[in-house]
Parts: sequence; C-alpha cells; structure tokens
Amino acid sequence: MSGKIIITIDGGSSCGKSTLAKQLAAKLDYLYIDSGAMYRAITLYFLRNNVDFENVNQIKEALINITLEFIVNEYSNQSEIFLNGENVEYIIRDLVVAEKVSEVASLKDVRSFAVAAQQKMGKHKGIVMDGRDIGTTVFPDAEVKIFMIADEAVRVERRFREMFDKNPNITLDEIKANIEMRDYIDSHREVSPLRKAADAAELDNTNLTEKEQLDFALKLIKKTMKSTEIENE
Repeated sequence: MSGKIIITIDGGSSCGKSTLAKQLAAKLDYLYIDSGAMYRAITLYFLRNNVDFENVNQIKEALINITLEFIVNEYSNQSEIFLNGENVEYIIRDLVVAEKVSEVASLKDVRSFAVAAQQKMGKHKGIVMDGRDIGTTVFPDAEVKIFMIADEAVRVERRFREMFDKNPNITLDEIKANIEMRDYIDSHREVSPLRKAADAAELDNTNLTEKEQLDFALKLIKKTMKSTEIENE
C-alpha cells in the first residue's frame, strides 16, 4: 500500500477498538495513538491534584501543566502513554480512573486540549487512532473510518477479563454499571458526543475473532486506497 493515510476507529467502551487499532498499526507499520489513554492520563492528573471538575480556572491551569506523549516500548513494541515524563500506561487502567474519565472527557477545555494534541500527532498521517470522536471531530477528513459495536454482555465480559488480573475483587455488576455510565455520558455530552460518522463503516465484532475483524478492516483500507489511487491518476 503506497501513501500514508489516517485511519480512525470509534465506538463505545470495550468494543475492541484498541485491539483492532493495534493490529492495523502493526500490519501497516503505522503509529497507534490511543486517544482514550490521553483522556485517562488527564483524568489521572486531575485526581492526583484534586482538580475541581466544575472549576474552569483550575481546569485551565491544570491543562497548562500537562504534557502527553506516546513512546514505543522497545520490549513490547507497543506505544505507551507518558504523563509529564512518567509512564502511566498501566496506572490509567484502574477502575478509579475509568469511573471519572467520561466526566473529565466531557469538559470543553479538556476536549479542546486533547483534540489539538491529537491533530498535531496526525499531521504527517500514517496513524491509526481510536476513541469516541476521532472520525467526527478530530479527523473528519480521514480516509478510512470504522465505527465498532458489540453486544453489551460481550463488552462486559471483555472488560471483566481485562480488569480481573489487576483487581480480583472486581465484579461483573461493577463493570456493567461502569460501561453503561460511560456510554450514556459519552453519547449525551454537549461537546463532541459519541456518534457514528456518516461515512464510517460499521463493524459489529460481537461474534468475530480478532483475525476476522482485522481482515474486515484491511479489506476496507485496501479498497479505499485503490479508489484514491484511481482518482489521482
């Protein structure tokens, strides 16, 4: 495949967005950017520094002191997020952060800060980015957009397996409540709500294997890039 493009993957919690995004980045030798990790890192900073989510001045001041970057781990070959020079890739996965991230991500100043950073990262293309508003707000002109969905029961089970190793006391009910809360906030927030872009391809991976979802995406990308090449001839 010649020429670098931008690939966006949006969808609700635990729909498999990051799994597919990582698969594609590895296959295409693209940079994977986890936008959700950025909001989680911001949330972590807010929690650590007791930032009042309703105090605009505190929010603005906190954002000035936040630096986010993705650095590839030489051992896993995966990009990991750093908050002000600290690797917080695993800390941000805690439920305490998950319970607050949608609230923080709904804040206008936070979204403006994150979107600007994300657009800067995609300036030279060759990226795969997943999140809630990547295909609608961050990169509305992205060449390939995928919107992922999955049955709630499957999503709860996926998140439970992910969280159990870190917290054996976690329950399915807690996971279900968290996912439902995040879905509601993400879909109803005033700024950049979760929604499917008009030109996004929907991928329901409820009953798909990781290989099947990757094949779906690669076929879509190949078709799109072929059409682009024909248009440019």
